[in-house]
Amino acid sequence: MPPLTLITGPSRSGKSEWAEHLAERSPRAVLYIATAQMDPTDAEWQARILKHQQRRPAHWRSRHVPHELAIALQTATADDCLLIDSLGTWVANAIDQADDVWQIQAAALLDSLKQTTAEVILVAEEVGWGVVPAYPLGRTFRDRLGSLTRQVGAIADAAYLVTAGYVLDLQHLGQHVDRLE
Repeated sequence: MPPLTLITGPSRSGKSEWAEHLAERSPRAVLYIATAQMDPTDAEWQARILKHQQRRPAHWRSRHVPHELAIALQTATADDCLLIDSLGTWVANAIDQADDVWQIQAAALLDSLKQTTAEVILVAEEVGWGVVPAYPLGRTFRDRLGSLTRQVGAIADAAYLVTAGYVLDLQHLGQHVDRLE
């Protein structure tokens, strides 16, 4: 199985920069998969996207996949290094789905991560370190993202926490709770 790398951390911590650094080191052709939905009326969002684009090498391919992430993984080849940025945005794009539909979609993503022949570098946001959101939609988002990130971490070959600009190798510093003896 090709490597699956999970990079998690809070906003503006350096997650994307670390993911890009790892992708640059890959011998495979990089395909940057952006999960954000494009909104040309949101100038601030467009500026964020532009900043990410300007930081990436010109020879990288890119693709916007706001919903069908499992299919993107299934169609990737062994020659690809997929840099997926980000899991949190992908979860947000599906926030209005009923729980049973969400569970099917999340399971399909996990299965595709296990079966893909591509190298995958997956960026995920940490949102569960603060107070419990006061509104149901916020709790649903936090719980779905937290659960999915944990499940990805359980199957990842490498997992990093990036915070305050520092990269911590989680597999060398700790043990995954799903693998406790």
